[in-house]
Amino acid sequence: MMTMHSHTPVMVREVLQLLRPQPGEVFVDATVGLGGHSVEIAPRLVPGGWLIGIDRDPSALQIAARRLEQFSGAIRVTLVHADFRELPHVLRERGLEGVNGILYDLGVSSMQLDNAERGFSFRFDAPLDMRMDSSQEGITAADIVNRWSEGDLRRLIQEYGEEPAAARIARAIVQNRPVFSTQQLAALVAKAAGRRRGHIHPATRTFQALRIAVNRELDGLQEAIEQAVRCLLPGGRIVVLTYHSLEARAVKQAFQRLSGKCLCPASIPECRCGAERLIRLLTPHALKPDAEEVALNPRSRSAQCRAAERVAD
Repeated sequence: MMTMHSHTPVMVREVLQLLRPQPGEVFVDATVGLGGHSVEIAPRLVPGGWLIGIDRDPSALQIAARRLEQFSGAIRVTLVHADFRELPHVLRERGLEGVNGILYDLGVSSMQLDNAERGFSFRFDAPLDMRMDSSQEGITAADIVNRWSEGDLRRLIQEYGEEPAAARIARAIVQNRPVFSTQQLAALVAKAAGRRRGHIHPATRTFQALRIAVNRELDGLQEAIEQAVRCLLPGGRIVVLTYHSLEARAVKQAFQRLSGKCLCPASIPECRCGAERLIRLLTPHALKPDAEEVALNPRSRSAQCRAAERVAD
């Protein structure tokens, strides 16, 4: 049974097969969260390896530290409070010119979803916060809902939530301000969006859009993946887990461009997208969790896994 701080990492078998961590190697878990994948990678680095975990949620880092303490002495474990986009800086600060493997598990963690006070889920009535790094001042979901214009809200919900009823939802939000709690917003959205087929709550896409905006989840994602690839040693591997189509598309395009595929329109006579062959694709098509994993961990159902290997310069 899942508790507030329990976490079931997604597609662990596939991640380990693709990353192939070996004794003495240096690996980065760029979104270490509660350490679910890291506790599986760490024993494969024994002896003499180095595991660097990065996360912008200080609460998650505390839990990851406790879970990884068991490997103290067998490998070096370093946990860093930072954004995954700061990966090159984190490595430079530690004198590392390259690493053997990098993992990104994008999206919100189970702890954040299950902690009512964080305001990520409409399963609990809580303030509309949604900040992954609550230790920093920053815009909250309540700020967006109560301050943005109807037009900006519509564009946000349409673009980041891919919500067909974005216009009706944006209008309903503006007409019912102030909106400060998760369940207040969920009820308002459900009424505006109407009934839907399937089991997805009508407010799911709107909450996703707000979360993406609050945490700038898509800002510089492609650039971050490209920088991470350049941090790999020849033969080093990168694995990225995504959970919605927008981040999946960004990662797919970054991998395609870095594998040498030009993404420019056919009408342009010369390549301007910066395609260069730095990687070999290990997953020409995204891998997805099997039915057994989805049954055991329903939150894995939307996961997509992509991987690549750094080729020699």
